[in-house]
Amino acid sequence: MANESSVMHTVRDFILEEFLPGEEPSKLTPTTPLVSTGILDSLATLKLISFLEQRFDVQIKAHEADEEHLNTLQKICELVDSKR
Repeated sequence: MANESSVMHTVRDFILEEFLPGEEPSKLTPTTPLVSTGILDSLATLKLISFLEQRFDVQIKAHEADEEHLNTLQKICELVDSKR
């Protein structure tokens, strides 16, 4: 579980820095919708996938680059954990 917390923290920091500069960090929770609210658009999604692949040494398949897998921090962590 500590590993998941580490993944969550790393991904959360990346999203705050890259896509939500100046946003109150407490507003980004594990269940905050990212894709469906427009925080992650298509270019941001590609940037996030590139980050996840490099940082966690995983490969995200094209069919996984969707709202089902990337809409929340929780879903992103589940995807990364399933690849490790």
